[in-house]
This record gives sequence, C-alpha cells and structure tokens, in this order.
Amino acid sequence: METKEIMTEQVKYTSKDFATSNEVRWCPGCGDYSILAQMQRTAPDINVKKENMVWVSGIGCSSRFPYYMNTYGFHSIHGRAPAIASGVKIARPDLSVWVATGDGDLLSIGGNHFIHACRRNMDLKILLFNNRIYGLTKGQYSPTSEKGKKTKSTPFGSIDFPFKPVSVALASGATFVARSIDREPKHLQQMMARAAEHKGTAMIEIYQNCNIFNDGAFQHLTEKELKDENVLYLEQGKPMVFGRAKDKGIRLDGLNPVLVDLSEGKFSVNDLWIHDEFDPNPARSFILSQFIELENFPTPIGVISQIKKSTYDGDVQEQIEHIQKTKGVGDLQKVLLTGNTWKVE
Repeated sequence: METKEIMTEQVKYTSKDFATSNEVRWCPGCGDYSILAQMQRTAPDINVKKENMVWVSGIGCSSRFPYYMNTYGFHSIHGRAPAIASGVKIARPDLSVWVATGDGDLLSIGGNHFIHACRRNMDLKILLFNNRIYGLTKGQYSPTSEKGKKTKSTPFGSIDFPFKPVSVALASGATFVARSIDREPKHLQQMMARAAEHKGTAMIEIYQNCNIFNDGAFQHLTEKELKDENVLYLEQGKPMVFGRAKDKGIRLDGLNPVLVDLSEGKFSVNDLWIHDEFDPNPARSFILSQFIELENFPTPIGVISQIKKSTYDGDVQEQIEHIQKTKGVGDLQKVLLTGNTWKVE
C-alpha cells in the first residue's frame, strides 16, 4: 500500500519560507551552506506543506540541519537518525520524512540503523554529507577517509579501507541511490527533487568540502580545469561519455568496465555503456559504485539506481488495515489483562 503525503492546496512557497530565523552556524566556506541552500530552493517544488515535512538528524556538523529548515525537526542522538525517522514515518505515514547526516554519523555508530532502513525500504529521504572527515570533533579520520589519511587520530596514516556509501546503500537494498556534489547546485537540486518523488529509501551521497579539516578532498571533481576529466554525469538512456572534449567513454566488456578513447576511431559512442537507472540487474549499478576505486576512472554523479518495490511503512499500514477488517479493532487493555498475569499485593 502506498501512502501519499498531504499536498499543498493553495499555498505557494518560496525558498525563504523554508528558512528559519536561527543563525546558521557553520564555518565560513563550508559546503553545508550550499546543501542547505539547494534544499530550501527545492522544497517549494516538492509540494508538501511545511508542517507535513520532518527533518531528523543525528550528531555532527550536518546534524544542525533541522534548525535551519522551517519545518518540523528532530535533532536526535549519534547515529540513530534513520531509526527515529523510521518511527516517525510508521506513526505518521502521511508525512514527508528526511534525514540529514554525515559520513561519521551514518556509517560508523549509525551503520546498523542505516543498513536496516535500506533493507526495509523505509520511505525516507537520506542526505549523506560526505566530507571524509570528522569535522565537529576537529578532524579525526572517518569511515570514508581514504587509506593512508593522516589526521589527529591517525598521525601515521589510516590503515582502514574506506566505506563506499553508494555500494553500502545498494548492497543493503536502498531503492533510490544517487550522488552529487556541493559545488554542483543545479545538479544537487535535481537529485533532491528526484529523491522526493521516490517511494522508498532514497539516499543521496553528497560530496561536501570541509575547508577547515579536509580542504580540497574533492577538488579534482570541482576545480574548473580538472572536473571535466574526472566527473561522469549519468543521464538516463545516454552513453557514458566524459572529458573536456567528450572524447572519453566507458564500455562494458561482460562485467568489466573499460575506458576507451573515442578520438582514436576504434570505438564510437554506439559502443559505449548506456546508463539505465531502472536496470533490474544490481550487478551493473554496483559496478558503477566501484568506479571510485578504479585508476583513471571518472566519478559518476547522478541517479545510479532506482527500482520500485513496496515500502515497509506502507506494508505496515496495509497489514494493520487487513487485520482490523478480519479481526476487528484491538483492545489494548484486554491484551494487557489476558494470558499470564500476576497481581502484586
């Protein structure tokens, strides 16, 4: 059973309607400002009343987000945002429930809650702010920090292999998985709007710069002279082409992605991998999620995978309605006083 959010009727919002009077307290130059601005610009087009939108966050710089969105919000505890948001959605399936979280919050202490929200296909929209560092606690390495990363907690370099959030989400069963960048405002707005339309767990990994403790972590994807050679913009039904002159492409040889030079004449765009975000075969979307590990491969941004299946919260409501129709509405007092009971004198 699908539940629909309560839509606006004659209310037309602007981005200013979603801004609060609270002072935004992030470091000057932080990528979080862009993510907030794009969400506030996107929110009016989601067509949900402000009082029917809820933001839940955990702990971290990103988790101040609910204070700055003029909607209902809950600044919860470390790593538990997906669990609390799941409870909100089950109790109030009519609400549009969003999660703002960071790579440390979601993928370290919150990892278990995240994978189970994906597994259940909760109808949640999760914005993952990934700056590959613990910013709020002043610069320790995080679950997404690259191997060898020198930080205050790893002065000789991290020996951990990093999580790949897109891979984790796909493997856990998320039904909408996308990636964007804080310095791609129009693209980020598009991803937010697409996530809002989706019924089920929608996770957007957002590469976000921490200019204090991990400045330039994604400069190869954001600097004008570098980005064209390193970013692959995924478009539904389009071949995977990139490069400043659009002279590079990716073809699929079985299950092996291969970089090709289109300028050599050996291959044309007709030989390239055509992106299909609705591909029912999870193997191909998982291959895309691994590009960041492959030498010289571009980083894909856009909708990586989107599939349709029932949501946990919708199934809960359907089950309750079925039971009530067949067995009648339950009596909690009767349940509490039935079976093995004890009277304490």
